Amino acid sequence: MEVYMITGAVKNKVDQIWINIAAGGITNPLTVIEQLTYLMFIRSLDVKEIRNEKMEVLTGMKVPHIFPSSPVGQAMRWSHFKNKDADEIFHIVSTFVFPAIKSMKYGQLPDFDSSGKMIPIADRRGDEDSPDTAFSKFMADAAFLIPTAQMLEQIITGMEDLYTNDLENKDMQGDLYEYMLGKLQTSGRNGQFRTPKHIRDMMVALIQPAPEDTICDPACGTAGFLISSAEYVRGHYGEQMTREQWDHFEGPMFTGFDMDHTMLRISAMNLMLHSITHPDIEYKDSLSKQNEIKDAFTVCLANPPFKGSINAESINDDLKAVTNTKKTELLFLALFLRMLKKGGRCACIVPDGVLFGSSKAHKAIRKELVENHQLRAVISMPSGVFKPYAGVSTAILVFTKTGAGGTEKVWFYDMKADGFSLDDKRNPVKENDIPDIIERFHHPDKETDRKRTEQSFFVPKQEIVDNDYDLSINKYKEIEYVPVKYPPTSEILKELRSLEKEIDQGLDELEGLRQRDPRKLDLLQLVRRQAAARAP
Repeated sequence: MEVYMITGAVKNKVDQIWINIAAGGITNPLTVIEQLTYLMFIRSLDVKEIRNEKMEVLTGMKVPHIFPSSPVGQAMRWSHFKNKDADEIFHIVSTFVFPAIKSMKYGQLPDFDSSGKMIPIADRRGDEDSPDTAFSKFMADAAFLIPTAQMLEQIITGMEDLYTNDLENKDMQGDLYEYMLGKLQTSGRNGQFRTPKHIRDMMVALIQPAPEDTICDPACGTAGFLISSAEYVRGHYGEQMTREQWDHFEGPMFTGFDMDHTMLRISAMNLMLHSITHPDIEYKDSLSKQNEIKDAFTVCLANPPFKGSINAESINDDLKAVTNTKKTELLFLALFLRMLKKGGRCACIVPDGVLFGSSKAHKAIRKELVENHQLRAVISMPSGVFKPYAGVSTAILVFTKTGAGGTEKVWFYDMKADGFSLDDKRNPVKENDIPDIIERFHHPDKETDRKRTEQSFFVPKQEIVDNDYDLSINKYKEIEYVPVKYPPTSEILKELRSLEKEIDQGLDELEGLRQRDPRKLDLLQLVRRQAAARAP
């Protein structure tokens, strides 16, 4: 597959759309993303409908249609309204299109009667729990917030320019969406922390999901880990996948939970934009007593909330039995173990404190991973990975649920660079450890003889046990000290004498200046004091 990159020109066009929205009074990046997602979703439905129509002509077979055949139904299509005047576009989108996508069922949009009243799609017998029905329920409180016809026209014109001139027939929509999601980095106080795509992709490459896997992120945000997993599976297995595997891919394969309705709406539409049409995306407090999911998934990928705590009474008792705490970063580790099937794999991000914390709860979860399951790797990441909105030091834990131990040795890697500068600007740089991490992780036979002074190495289980299950790399890494050789004392004294002569010469010149201009006296005195202070 040919790979296309988001160019500076494309970014400039996206930025201009963003500026137009902000000028209209919508400044919260999350709200901007949500409104743009609605429009991208609306356009994608029309693109899919055009494909359906072409397929119908080519095969002569009846294909289910998304849009109603009525004049109003056809007017809701992006290709039909995009070139109309601003007021008409605004009327169609706000009155018909947006309410329709909120009430979408079974892959179809509802129609409207002659008075403009929506005609709901009837439930099909036995299909009351259809994923599309769940999606419609999920979208119930969505709001169309673009305030004026002129702003909507500007946005649609800008998006159409992007798709027609920059993205048409190119596998770039995902990259475009990632670029927009990257703007959430400016909204740290909203609490919506996004894991950078290259970090997600690395974690997925470590786990290597396959078409038969069931993948869950119980703190999914914008569904980034699910998207990265989908891209990996499509890229590595797409040409060999069976119809049954594609059916699994389109829905049951991917599950995500979150407690923010806006993020969940974005997740659902993001997945649909990536051809995952029936994902299981739910509003759920993953740590609560209401979440009783056990032994359900083969893969967990997540960057759960850090440094938070919750009401002890609401925490599921199963989790407290593993680590009795209110700290979310510890409870989520216990949750991953409970939700995974035996043999299931997990890669998750944790704050450094999880690795060396001295509390009973910290030690308990580390002991659980080492003694009762297979802890495979601890990858220490530099603190700049999550800048500009967070400077916390983090690590990636990779483990397999066994319920019967299996940890013989743990692989440690000291990641120093991720391909971007570690300051707030996060500009691309040449230094990048990610390819090396993936290569070394999947070839453990080459790691056996590495010394503790190298960037990666193995540590035997017993040594970790003896260190109270401490998993911080600095506990085991050896620093190689290089002796510094200094020149002989005689050479140092000779150099000092030479410097002294230069200083005296300079002072003599300043003295001459003072005699010619008495105002230079203060400067001369200052220089003499500094020279005296440096004298051996």
